[in-house]
Amino acid sequence: MKKKLILAFLLLSSLSILMIHTMHADPIPNINVQIGGSDSSSGGTSSISILLLITVLSVAPAFVILMTSFTRIVIVLGFVRTSLGTQSMPPNQVLVGLALFLTLFVMAPTFSTINETALQPYMKGTITQSEALNKAADPMKEFMFKQTNSKDLLLFMKYTGYTGTDKPATYSDIPLTVIVPAFAIGEMKKAFTMGFLIFIPFLIIDIVVASTLMAMGMMMLPPVMISLPFKIMLFVLVDGWYLVIKSLLLSFNT
Repeated sequence: MKKKLILAFLLLSSLSILMIHTMHADPIPNINVQIGGSDSSSGGTSSISILLLITVLSVAPAFVILMTSFTRIVIVLGFVRTSLGTQSMPPNQVLVGLALFLTLFVMAPTFSTINETALQPYMKGTITQSEALNKAADPMKEFMFKQTNSKDLLLFMKYTGYTGTDKPATYSDIPLTVIVPAFAIGEMKKAFTMGFLIFIPFLIIDIVVASTLMAMGMMMLPPVMISLPFKIMLFVLVDGWYLVIKSLLLSFNT
């Protein structure tokens, strides 16, 4: 009985102490949230600008991949690694990083034109946002137009009502919704063509090694294990990375 009384006394004492601390604690400030229209149009304009900026940032990777030289470069570099048979060497981070810097190098004249004709005038307030977007799209369309095949471009243009049989002489009348997919499939075709040519010498080495092992009766020995050092040695002796990068850069000058 005494234990129960002591326990009840301790419980009441604890509750009393908590109530005293609560009463003397700092009051919680009132927070009022008001939702209503802005008194000026600047608030709505800034909100729309922020929304557009977030949208642009979310689709920026797609623009980098499909509207620049990145697609062709990264696919060719991937074919080099696959043809060598080194699996994860060089790592994906190295290949993507190299592809990004090569893309910046190839696209430097285009980006410089965009900066001079669209970005700087817009930041100075001499042109509107829509004018800046149109001026920025023109250099990109010019680059893609030079790299796009007539067949790929006509494939998409015929669905927009174009009745001609030849590639348009200028890019000004071609919308981005037409030239971007045409440019993308053309880049993949060129990249796969270059990848096929890269595969040929390494395929010959694999065939020679496999035939030699077969003739020697070493059928249980994996040919890939023997051919890999020879492929790496050949690639290093001919300065393969230099030749691949040189071929990629020259392919954008045609």
